[in-house]
Amino acid sequence: MNRTVYSVDGKELRSIELDDAVFGLPVNEDVIWYAINNELANKRLGTASTKDRGEIHGSNAKPYKQKGTGRARRGDKKSPVLSGGGTMFGPKPRDFSYSMPKKAKRLALKSILSLKVQSDTLKIIEDFSIESGKTKELAGLLQKFGADERTVVVLKDDDRMVKRAGANIPWLSFLSYNRLRAHDLFYGRRVIMLETAAKNLNAFYGVEEEAGHDNQ
Repeated sequence: MNRTVYSVDGKELRSIELDDAVFGLPVNEDVIWYAINNELANKRLGTASTKDRGEIHGSNAKPYKQKGTGRARRGDKKSPVLSGGGTMFGPKPRDFSYSMPKKAKRLALKSILSLKVQSDTLKIIEDFSIESGKTKELAGLLQKFGADERTVVVLKDDDRMVKRAGANIPWLSFLSYNRLRAHDLFYGRRVIMLETAAKNLNAFYGVEEEAGHDNQ
């Protein structure tokens, strides 16, 4: 498919060929949901923690003698049934992350890219950089594309100055073409992709997939 490439001033420049195997697939909602939940689970920190009776600070001595008091038998004051004692079966830090099949992850990202093309929320613009690193310069550029809400900019590389310029824009996030995140990409109301990033995605997902099928 052909898509228009815009200048940084918002004017049409030329057309670019997008690989249908990357940007023209039927949207697979199930695998998108799977990929987003996988990313959220991998970011989750299992920080909840309690102390059992062995971790409570206190004496190990019996609080009173075993027999003759008429009271329940006590080994020490750290028993879970006493106030200030340990916790029985309480939570401990845990790892919530799990792996996702590589092919499923790639399919999810291609489905999201295809969804953005179908909904006409993906704009391809010529490569640019913000040499000054100033937020004002980047914000003025984004306004020309109606980007005033949750927006994702897909870069061709790790452009430090562009990211610096966008650090103070709360609704803006950056992704490199080879490190896409399903959550950010899916929930972005607008996706602005640099021309070279689009070409790299054609090669990164399209040609590589075809090569894999040929090897099979």
